[in-house]
Amino acid sequence: MATTSDFKNGLVLEHNGELWTITEFQHVKPGKGPAFVRTKLKNLKTGRVIPNTFTAGVKINTQRVERRQYQYLYKDGSDYHFMNAETFEQTFISEDLIPAPQFLKEGLTVEILYHAETETPLTCDMPAYVELAITYTEPGEKGNTATNTFKDATLETGAVIKVPLFINEGEVVKVDTRNGDYSERVKQ
Repeated sequence: MATTSDFKNGLVLEHNGELWTITEFQHVKPGKGPAFVRTKLKNLKTGRVIPNTFTAGVKINTQRVERRQYQYLYKDGSDYHFMNAETFEQTFISEDLIPAPQFLKEGLTVEILYHAETETPLTCDMPAYVELAITYTEPGEKGNTATNTFKDATLETGAVIKVPLFINEGEVVKVDTRNGDYSERVKQ
């Protein structure tokens, strides 16, 4: 058991029967009344963020979680298979735990967050950017770099994103996995 004085960003706690992580906290000591801690909690299963206020000194039930490096192997139905980078044991997780499964490429290294007591996967954290080749797009036109217009491009994973007009088939682009946007062209 811990108290509110142990709060820090990233701490995982059990609240209302679910696992939450602290994304923000602020200790407030008003001039009148007891002190309290204002927090923003993120649900590890749903990703929902809620504000919550704890009275200062209240006991909380912290949970131990581990981050483990895994390499993506392949997709089988709605399950994604991964291999532990240290022990080489294979595991699979469902699609709903992965924030952007359309950008998973074979061999990509991800971090899977595990609940240490139950050995269940909670979330899969992908790298912020991935480099993917373009398998299909309309031909680019020379000199179309000044306008801010975009066209559709199909990536090697099958995902479709918007890219600038000067990007051609076969080029490698950097994609932001948090929002699915084109970032830049990768020099080869």
